[in-house]
Amino acid sequence: QHHLMESGGGSVQAGGSLRLSCAASLDTRRFYCMTWFRQAPGREREGVASIYTGSGNTYYTESLKSRFSISQDNAKNTLYLQMNSLNPNDTAMYYCAARPRSCYQWTATADGAYDIWGQGTQVTVSS
Repeated sequence: QHHLMESGGGSVQAGGSLRLSCAASLDTRRFYCMTWFRQAPGREREGVASIYTGSGNTYYTESLKSRFSISQDNAKNTLYLQMNSLNPNDTAMYYCAARPRSCYQWTATADGAYDIWGQGTQVTVSS
């Protein structure tokens, strides 16, 4: 059964860094659009960054591109999100999601936009 499991969240002071991991159990015969989302209390879920496993092409929310970096380790079936220069506005639950389709409209959060979701990992940034 396909599943995703995030880890690496925690509490950090402003200016610090964290690396999130998403261990994936997916169909190795297929390529996926794999995306990091985040959701802060009282706010809508938003796309952070995405990668297409077939090509390695990456996509970012423009405002986060200078501080966040998405990558994959195919040998470990793991997705990463490196987050630098964190600030309190980055406090949120971070989720990874996957779908066996292109990354067209990768930020979509409507039902059915992604087939598989992880349970999330909490990131808290204090000032």
